[in-house]
Amino acid sequence: MDNHEPRFLYVEDDKMSREVFEVLIKDVLGYSHLIVFENSANFLEKLSALPTSPNVFFLDVQIDPHDGYEMLKMLRSNPIYQKATVIAMTANVMSYDIEQLQQAGFDGLIGKPIVQRVFPQLVERLLTGESVWYVP
Repeated sequence: MDNHEPRFLYVEDDKMSREVFEVLIKDVLGYSHLIVFENSANFLEKLSALPTSPNVFFLDVQIDPHDGYEMLKMLRSNPIYQKATVIAMTANVMSYDIEQLQQAGFDGLIGKPIVQRVFPQLVERLLTGESVWYVP
């Protein structure tokens, strides 16, 4: 595997969202390294058990048992993930929420449902280090 290729981790409890995300990352964008967690239970344990460390995280904000904010804190408190790109994924977004996500330390937001014609460009922008706050 190319060390420069992004290693994605998506934490999402909605099956359809996971399927769409996987098609877009693998088939449309052509990236091969994607891990998907169906929930946030034992988040750090599952993360540390992976063969390689992800460097781009997409976290469902409204998920159990740990919401996106809690997972973000866990990531940022671990030196391995302090520089990782962490993107919030949520369907319920108000301008207040964007402020809250920014203050919490997320690197961006992609609102759900995923807009398939826009998502690939958003990911490419994120991978160049650009901050993306997208609400469909």
